[in-house]
Amino acid sequence: MQKKEESAVIGQNKRFVAKKKKLFVAKHLSEKMEKIKMGQEKEIIVTWSRASTIIPSMVGHTIGIHNGKEHIPVYITDSMIGYKLGEFAPTRFLGIDAINDNDKKSVMKNQKK
Repeated sequence: MQKKEESAVIGQNKRFVAKKKKLFVAKHLSEKMEKIKMGQEKEIIVTWSRASTIIPSMVGHTIGIHNGKEHIPVYITDSMIGYKLGEFAPTRFLGIDAINDNDKKSVMKNQKK
């Protein structure tokens, strides 16, 4: 699929993307996608490229997206087209201490009443 066709598909998906703007897909990622298409094997494609845009040829594949610590497997669906890979692999998580502090505060408020 050419760049022009990909931007038209993204426009149909209600994702606002300027038509003149080129979509970024890492070169190594697109090469891996083509290799997997040649062989009919389903395997996880590991990548550190969180800035790559999801294009229609990626739909149906599982991509391991690096979050800074490990690779999180993400299954690509039609509704993800036009978004960046990094949006589906969070880098920060709410720690246990923050959750416990909030619970303590809510308990203290209830005791005062």
